Amino acid sequence: MKKIVITLFLCTIFIVTTFLDSPTNILTVNAEKTVPSHARWGRIAMQKTKEKYPNAKIYDYLHVKREQKEQYSIEIFKLWLNEDNEKFEIMVNVKFNTQTEKILNVSITRASSSKKQHVCYIQS
Repeated sequence: MKKIVITLFLCTIFIVTTFLDSPTNILTVNAEKTVPSHARWGRIAMQKTKEKYPNAKIYDYLHVKREQKEQYSIEIFKLWLNEDNEKFEIMVNVKFNTQTEKILNVSITRASSSKKQHVCYIQS
């Protein structure tokens, strides 16, 4: 009985190590990373935010949504900033011509601690 158990154990180890040593048995899948359609506008939102708040660090970022109108679209982003150990949120709206993709304006709205809003419009 011991000989059978030992033989089965050794055979199992042999089979397992054979498959582990063979790289042809490894299945690999390469997935292409797709760039989201809002990526370009997100870079612009972050660039304009850095211009408005040059001493702040952007520590988080969220694409909220896209609003489409007839002639233009608005990409809406929420960014979290830290400036001098003060954390705050801003909303950035990037308005652009849907056909030409020319930026019409960028608006940055900061939520203050008293829940009032500060709005800054940047014309391009």
